[in-house]
Amino acid sequence: MNKTTDQTTIGSVILEVSDPTAAAAFYDAAFGLGDKVRVRASETPTTGFRGFILSLVVSQPSTVDSLIGTALDAGATTLKPAKKSFWGYGGVVQAPDGAIWKIATSAKKDTRPATREIDDFVVLLGVDNVKATKQFYVDRGLAVGKSFGSKYVEFDTPPSTVKLALYGRRAAAKDAGVSPEGAGSHRMVLGGNFGAFADLDGFEWEGAPA
Repeated sequence: MNKTTDQTTIGSVILEVSDPTAAAAFYDAAFGLGDKVRVRASETPTTGFRGFILSLVVSQPSTVDSLIGTALDAGATTLKPAKKSFWGYGGVVQAPDGAIWKIATSAKKDTRPATREIDDFVVLLGVDNVKATKQFYVDRGLAVGKSFGSKYVEFDTPPSTVKLALYGRRAAAKDAGVSPEGAGSHRMVLGGNFGAFADLDGFEWEGAPA
């Protein structure tokens, strides 16, 4: 474990929504992520792609189907239906509040009874300059776990916490099945234990709640 890990925990994703009660009910029913997803009221203008994808990584296709199913039942809309691809199996939905969620697995077949267990919760930021934003976060104490040049970066965070990854904005929008155009607020704040700040693309961070 690298020496900065204890200082760089990402505890929660805070979604800014117009109706916190409805949004909280949706997330409880759809994914059951507990306090890793929090909601609060905001009417800050936002249009189009907000520049991020929330990704749930699971162990097998039946878990993907289960989580997408409960999300759709709770009011989400389909952006990309779940299907097999060369990398595995997954789909993308949009929550009623506008946040985009990708649920995926690297497995193509079920190998055990169906569960709703989530292996990793990843915040994927679509940024203008992956290398520059990578360096920004390294300078703030995050260690790089995986890096593919200017295309994709995943930071090394402790198990059971929220993970952070970077993708080019256009690539992220394509992955989500939406147009890359968008303006206004991201309507998403990250809660961590390494300070309050905004990054190069305007994604905001605040201290984790006590």
